[in-house]
Amino acid sequence: MTYSATASETYSYTTADVEAVARRFTADLVMIGQSSAAITEEKAREYAHDVEALAKKGFLEKVDLTLLSGGVELRATQYMVNTASGDLTMSRPGGVMWPRVANAYLRIILFWTDDYTLTQQAAMSGKLKINWSPTSDDTNHTGLKATGGRDYASNAFGMQRKDFAT
Repeated sequence: MTYSATASETYSYTTADVEAVARRFTADLVMIGQSSAAITEEKAREYAHDVEALAKKGFLEKVDLTLLSGGVELRATQYMVNTASGDLTMSRPGGVMWPRVANAYLRIILFWTDDYTLTQQAAMSGKLKINWSPTSDDTNHTGLKATGGRDYASNAFGMQRKDFAT
């Protein structure tokens, strides 16, 4: 006799879940900005605002933060959006005290979903605080080593953080 079984799970989240996760991302970004002195807290909050706004609309796929000095990558963190994050747990923000270096530059690159069409971009442009522009910068961080990460999740919405350092 043979038995077979299937199972499926449905995940859902609300804007409150996105806001809960976005608060942890914002805390990380503010810490990175303050510790590295690469951006001000005000600017960090503007970037975080846009990340949250895009995430709430379902347009955000990934965020890449990279600390450069003289064009050389020193630290990086990537946040992958996960909308079926039932297996993730909510971690506390932190672990992102990045060094102060000469000629520090914090590069922030957003990756969006295919749903973020030109029409959607035009509709969102007045709601974003940063004037985002296309880039071809490499975000593979091949010169850095993976050093860990954290998960931020609320119900089915989550961001998985992966850290990289020299």
